Amino acid sequence: MSLSQAQKKAFRSIGHHLNPVVTVSENGLTEGVMAELARALEDHELVKVKLAIGDREARNAVTAELAEASRSELVQTIGKVVLLYRHNPRVNPKLSNIQRFENHHGRR
Repeated sequence: MSLSQAQKKAFRSIGHHLNPVVTVSENGLTEGVMAELARALEDHELVKVKLAIGDREARNAVTAELAEASRSELVQTIGKVVLLYRHNPRVNPKLSNIQRFENHHGRR
């Protein structure tokens, strides 16, 4: 599942308006964090994750591990915020950040 540059650009535009729904602390990727991320991706498809980790290399490692463990695609990283996407073919259109944006802006 590899996103095209056009898809990434569209998702970055949508993600700009989102707030982080999951925070990863210095404790790393705990079972609770991974469960919450899985639920958020299932419901919303496109989510922001805040990394409350000071060391840049550790943040980069956690970012890669997050994407792999959640089977999601890394769309963007800005500082301590990561934007992840995972397609859900059975997503609720009222919860999906992508479908809500497209419906609101007359796209489809």
